[in-house]
Amino acid sequence: MAMKHSLISCSVCELRKSSLFHHCTSEEIDHMDHNKNNLLFKKSQYIFMEGNKPFGLYCISEGKVKVTKTNSDGKEQIVRLVKPGDVIGYRALMAAEKYSASAIALEDTKVCFIPESEFQKIITENPKVTTDLFSILSKALGDAEEKMTKLALKPVRERLAEALLLLMKTYRKADEKEFSIAISREDLASIVGTAKETVIRFLSELKDEHIVNTKGSLITILDEQKLIKISHMYD
Repeated sequence: MAMKHSLISCSVCELRKSSLFHHCTSEEIDHMDHNKNNLLFKKSQYIFMEGNKPFGLYCISEGKVKVTKTNSDGKEQIVRLVKPGDVIGYRALMAAEKYSASAIALEDTKVCFIPESEFQKIITENPKVTTDLFSILSKALGDAEEKMTKLALKPVRERLAEALLLLMKTYRKADEKEFSIAISREDLASIVGTAKETVIRFLSELKDEHIVNTKGSLITILDEQKLIKISHMYD
């Protein structure tokens, strides 16, 4: 069960400028602040589960999240990586359907939960937020189609390079010169769409080539340009 944590006001949140709610009025923000819940999810804890009914929208305040689906073999496939400022759970909420995927914290993560009634009020009264929401939905669909195409056409080594670049693009901080991330080999294999043993083997090759460095679960990208070259080898 998620724990509550100290209130993070949307009015002073720096992430709001790039979030779904950047077109909200000050009155709408104050009302949302009053009605939302601030939750803390520990590493590996479910934020929501595939097959459950949605009751609101989740906005990531701090931490990293993976969105996963279970395939026909019962294996987990990571379909999206989520960073602070992103919203999740909106598709099921808009379609009035059960979640088609699960969201799991990759590390201790702070989340703002906005109840369905509050979210519906905002998109009903503010057309700019509705437009932004449809843009997010459209981009998510395009990203999913692109990922499926690449999974079908590219060899594992190229997909691994692309997965590492995706992690860097998603989670790299503006002032971070050398990007490192702690990620399990199971999660990395789930992003790539292959077996954990295969990821370990190709990751070892990249390490031998001084493209990445590894220490436990930590992966450090040493040569971004070589990764880019590998990822585009079959384009």
